[in-house]
Amino acid sequence: MSESERRPATEPKFRIRARHTADTVTVYQAYRPETGGPAARHGRFPAAWKRDRMTWIKPSFLWMMYRCGWALKEGQETVLAVEIGRDGFEWALRNSCLSHYVPELYEDQAAWKRELRRSPARVQWDPERDLRFTPLPYRSLQLGLSGEAAARYADEWIVGIEDVTPLAREVHGLVRAGDREAATALLPEERPYPVADDMPTHVRG
Repeated sequence: MSESERRPATEPKFRIRARHTADTVTVYQAYRPETGGPAARHGRFPAAWKRDRMTWIKPSFLWMMYRCGWALKEGQETVLAVEIGRDGFEWALRNSCLSHYVPELYEDQAAWKRELRRSPARVQWDPERDLRFTPLPYRSLQLGLSGEAAARYADEWIVGIEDVTPLAREVHGLVRAGDREAATALLPEERPYPVADDMPTHVRG
């Protein structure tokens, strides 16, 4: 099955796509081995993990690959698939603000800045990528967690953590070999994530 066959013929510009179950959603992050290794082994982040810093989670495997360069970028050599509870994920979405000002969504820039200060989560929509990291005409969600959201993520929401660096390397090897079909077959299945009608407008797209 080709990559295009795994995507709908028409895709909304803004839509959350993720690997998810009835109770959980999988997001991706990349860390240095000294952080990512212990996290995968113990199912939680080590004590050195900074809860007072913004941390970005990404439901798109390919966008994570674009960001970490197939786990080859310095400081991003270990890719983690972090399974979190949907309740936590949706709490973050409900308590989020767009990372940039959009006049159509806020009364003025001052109102957006007030919302930004109040919100423990940030929503950013970036172009989704294909296997060659070419930008696609629709967007992928990046969700930034800070303060209360980062603490809840690390201490309450995590169901499991898997080191998927071997998968990243295998897919990358197939891409380099020109076997796009085999590479696509290994990608995690990411389906449209159901977003409630009462979610913030910047989440619903």
